[in-house]
Amino acid sequence: MWTSKTITFILFTVTTLLASSNAAENATTQPLFPAILIFGDSTVDTGNNNYPVNTFFRATHLPYGIDLPNHAGNGRFSNGKLIPDILAAKYNIKQLVPPFLQPSLSDQDIVTGVCFASAGAGYDDLTSLSTQAIPVSEQPKMFKSYIARLKSIVGDKKAMEIINNALVVVSAGTNDFILNYYTIPTRRLQYHHVSSYQDFILKRLDNLIGELYSLGCRNFVIGGLPPIGCLPIQMTAKFRNIFRFCLEKENKDSVVYNQKLQNQIPQMQASLTGSKILYSDIYNPIHDMMQNPSKYGFKETKRGCCGTGFLETSFMCNVLSPTCENHSEFLFFDSIHPSEATYNYIGDLLDAKIREWIAA
Repeated sequence: MWTSKTITFILFTVTTLLASSNAAENATTQPLFPAILIFGDSTVDTGNNNYPVNTFFRATHLPYGIDLPNHAGNGRFSNGKLIPDILAAKYNIKQLVPPFLQPSLSDQDIVTGVCFASAGAGYDDLTSLSTQAIPVSEQPKMFKSYIARLKSIVGDKKAMEIINNALVVVSAGTNDFILNYYTIPTRRLQYHHVSSYQDFILKRLDNLIGELYSLGCRNFVIGGLPPIGCLPIQMTAKFRNIFRFCLEKENKDSVVYNQKLQNQIPQMQASLTGSKILYSDIYNPIHDMMQNPSKYGFKETKRGCCGTGFLETSFMCNVLSPTCENHSEFLFFDSIHPSEATYNYIGDLLDAKIREWIAA
């Protein structure tokens, strides 16, 4: 027969174990950041280009989004999730990051963060002019509108606390080279050497980070350039490149730009008190995937999954385009943008870096 003391002890032990279990569960499900905020181009645009009337680049149609839960194009330039979605899910913030211009945003969508990026955008306003994208320099205007709505939901103090602690992802720059400097003569006449144009772009980036900092952002992850010369569309642009070699000159430009960006980050951080800025390496992971495809389960790295894979992107990659049978075997989904499989590999690497960075 159990005594009242025994029963009390058992109840105390069970209660303690349940409390410990709940605490452990809360620790694993608690978001690492209260919100995620995204600025940049098509590598991180989760659908803002669905809404401006004259935007040239859209991904509202299949086969874009075919591997998303609803199997429908919703503005993401890939077959599935992008880096913002992958990170948001890893940090228990949300499964998909909505675009700010989406009319049906809920209060919870706002509180946990949104995307301000626009496909075709660049740090250089001239880049966005040619694509009718929302320039990166204009994206903070949307952010200001976002802040006003956030304050109306949670109050001024809580809103600034969310923004101060949010993860801010900035990814752009590729379009400034492939859609502007390498293609349109205007900037080449102004900047005779690519090095001086890189400096111009990095100054524009510096201005962006400074503006976002003034609005309350503190935790920044800034993406570098990919190996631009290995993008399928760039290999296609060289008509005599029948063996589809990466364009080493353009890759070298990417390497130099990325090194300059890495050198600039400590100076940016020092000038913005309380900021934390992390460089996100895109170049080396993608370059390694090109060099060692089997390591990642890829069978094709020199063309996209959509259509011929040599030129198709945006409206050229559409419901009439044949697609590869296994999307995860292709490094690129269209002639510019990586597949979800590629983004997952990069997301895993970036996640490890961010957790290390936050813990430091």
